[in-house]
Amino acid sequence: MSGWRPGASLAVLAKRARLLAETRAFFADRNVLEVETPLLARAGVTDVHLASLSTRLAGRAAPYYLQTSPEYAMKRLLAAGSGDIYQICKAFRDEPSGRHHNPEFTLIEWYRTGFDHLALMDEVEALLARLLGAQLRHPAERLSYREAFARELALDPFEAPLEALAALAAGRLGAGAGAHGGDRDTLLELLMGALVGPALGASRITFIHAYPASQAALARLLPGSPARAARFEAYVDGVELCNGFHELGDAAEQRRRFEADRGSRAAAGLPAVPIDERLLGALAAGLPDSAGVALGFDRVVMLSTGVDSLEAAMPFTVDGA
Repeated sequence: MSGWRPGASLAVLAKRARLLAETRAFFADRNVLEVETPLLARAGVTDVHLASLSTRLAGRAAPYYLQTSPEYAMKRLLAAGSGDIYQICKAFRDEPSGRHHNPEFTLIEWYRTGFDHLALMDEVEALLARLLGAQLRHPAERLSYREAFARELALDPFEAPLEALAALAAGRLGAGAGAHGGDRDTLLELLMGALVGPALGASRITFIHAYPASQAALARLLPGSPARAARFEAYVDGVELCNGFHELGDAAEQRRRFEADRGSRAAAGLPAVPIDERLLGALAAGLPDSAGVALGFDRVVMLSTGVDSLEAAMPFTVDGA
């Protein structure tokens, strides 16, 4: 069969290996334990914006899910007393392939006990400075979600009417009324992904924090009004690199969010996904105060080597597998 060659050059693959070694050295210097958790589990993610891949195992009636991140299993380790941990692993999301996405990708995920999301931003900055030093010609900046929308789109994402958000999406992106189904968060994610994010992080790290509470996922909520989540993302040269939380430890609240997700999935006609009861059991047993983050390693390689797509930053994408 033709097309057997890798997408990445041998020079890029050698740089990729060096970046992996640098990552492990970074965490070894900080006494963060490397762990491994299963790629297959009995539960996927309920988040309406994420799609899990599933498979059937011999002798088991229910499907197993390829994990969109190792988050749930790593939190079970935290609850069992592991202390600070990190993992470099494959993750899977059933989304279209593109310049910045492959359904199978490599994540660096880590959890720091006693950290909040602000302290973890400092550590993300330190790791990215080690991996992307030559690409970062300006100091890192931190913007709230509200400040980012105000700077890039001249609107307040918490206060702007739904109609104003829809009009902006239609005018700038050609996104019709059906593009968001009347859902505010879907519109905001569309605007963030297509207009705000690509404008961030020119030769620097730009952190976005204090997301709307409705986008908290597994993060704690911050005091004050409007309701906001202790969540952050980081961008370099318009590329989203990571998503981090000051982790929610309240099992009842996390169950409520999972159930709300399941309701949203049903309303949108999406497949039902079982709730991870083992994660909820770990939260009920006691998750230590901690913050965690998932960093897309393939995107870091792309930025570090100056190639223009993930296809040129990894050995084989799904189209070449």
